[in-house]
Amino acid sequence: DQDAELIALCRQLWCRLGVDDALQLEINTIGSAADRARYREALVDYLSLRRNQLDEDSQRRLETNPLRILDIGCGSGAIAVLLARDYGAGSVVGIDVEDDVCNAAARLAEKEGVADRVSIRKVVPGPLDFADQSFDVVFSKDSIIHIPDKEALSADVFRILVPGGWFAASDWLIAHDGEPSPDMQAYIAAEALEFAMSSPGRYQRALEQAGFENVTLRNRNPWYRDVAQGELAMLTGAERARFERDHGADFIAETVETWTKMVRVLESGEHCPHHLRGQRPL
Repeated sequence: DQDAELIALCRQLWCRLGVDDALQLEINTIGSAADRARYREALVDYLSLRRNQLDEDSQRRLETNPLRILDIGCGSGAIAVLLARDYGAGSVVGIDVEDDVCNAAARLAEKEGVADRVSIRKVVPGPLDFADQSFDVVFSKDSIIHIPDKEALSADVFRILVPGGWFAASDWLIAHDGEPSPDMQAYIAAEALEFAMSSPGRYQRALEQAGFENVTLRNRNPWYRDVAQGELAMLTGAERARFERDHGADFIAETVETWTKMVRVLESGEHCPHHLRGQRPL
């Protein structure tokens, strides 16, 4: 996917410069992961000999993964740590609004040995307190549901992304604009959280109005419906007595009630988790 995005970016750049008719795009490969590692080593060796000819940012990229990622609603830090530890991100900034989860995220980064590349910040709701063009990727998992103003958020994310940068998120959406159905209202009340659910159409408009291109929304309702049905069957099946011993009968009963209401709106299609993507143009 990353290779395809780079090829597409290159093609877009040529078109913007008006030279696409004079150049020919040929797709090649540098092989397996081991081949790519050897290629990178050879490329770094070559460029290191010419280090004084490179700008400051290119010199930084010789030694670190260049990707700078913002994780909105990082929670206890699992994804922020994963991005640095397993995917080699050069720097990850995780933000959240609660002290407890921010402290847990910072401890996890320290434990996993990536505290030098993962920083956690507590923030207050509102505009993102980062300079223009600060990040290559802005990521969020199931957190934008708590942000009512999708248009302001989209514009702010666009502002802090570099040209060519990507916004990638998952979020819990409602299938339509307007008032939720009684079943959806019952589910939201059972969650006891402040949900600001919006429709796919509103997200699409918000991202495009902010200036994003290559906007895609992928409906994950069929997948999550099956997952939630399986979880509910497990909670109400033969293992329920063990769950009640381990976690308390009241907690399991409350969870079963919430999952029952959630499955109902997943089955109707009104509750439709989505993957969202958009790119700031070059």
